[in-house]
Amino acid sequence: MSIKVDNLTYVYGIGTPFEKKALESVSLAIESGQFVGLIGHTGSGKSTLIQHFNRLLKPTPAGTSGQVFVNGVDINGVDAKGKPVNIKAIRQQVGLVFQYPEHQLFEMTIYKDVAFGPTNMGLTTDEIDERVRGALTKVGIDEADYEKSPFELSGGQKRRVAIAGVLAMQPDVLILDEPTAGLDPQGSHDILMEIQKIHDLGGITIILVSHNMEDIASFVERIIVMDQGAIRYDGTPKEVFREVDALEAMGLAVPQVSYLIKALREKGYDLPGDVTTVEEAYEALRKLIR
Repeated sequence: MSIKVDNLTYVYGIGTPFEKKALESVSLAIESGQFVGLIGHTGSGKSTLIQHFNRLLKPTPAGTSGQVFVNGVDINGVDAKGKPVNIKAIRQQVGLVFQYPEHQLFEMTIYKDVAFGPTNMGLTTDEIDERVRGALTKVGIDEADYEKSPFELSGGQKRRVAIAGVLAMQPDVLILDEPTAGLDPQGSHDILMEIQKIHDLGGITIILVSHNMEDIASFVERIIVMDQGAIRYDGTPKEVFREVDALEAMGLAVPQVSYLIKALREKGYDLPGDVTTVEEAYEALRKLIR
């Protein structure tokens, strides 16, 4: 499922002393099946942008403009019969997992929490069961844990259950806002590996919002960089992370391993200038030593 944004502008607090332009003339297209990283410093417009993708926010006549299309459908427009687009259906297609999603857990058991969305969709008991089990399997939760309280789990496991709750809706697009925030390195890696597996097996479109450049470099195929409500860069990790000075001027950084390789190159070592992951650095250094 594709997402297209055309000339989107959004202003908070119009006509008040707190008026702030969060997005300015943003246009982009995300093709079906892509794994996209969205980065930018706090206040750059990332969260405002992703909330337009399933119409948690919408352009309004007073001071904001633009269009958002999901699979070619203007989600702020009308359908072929002249009726407003079915936003419930759009939100089932475009799943959004907020930062610290475990704060939204509320049911008595893991199974019931994940079943909440499919139940509200009016599915049969068998369909709900199939979706719940499928979603929990995708995030690595064992069947033996289904009847446990989600509040007994570790932070990383809670995060997995919360993601499963969105996956059970079977969205075509999964948006994750800082999914590893607050987790230890191993927990972060495990969550991202599960997300990678979901993408590879299901062909789902994934948009990953993160401040962790190592995560972005290791998992995504395309990076969109936002600054002051506009898109500044859009390319592969290697293309974007070449712009070290520009990124630092925006309050961002490149992966730590890229700084290491850069320092070694400045000392005269013959190393490639586009290393962005630990694995690439290992191979480059191994060849150099040989």
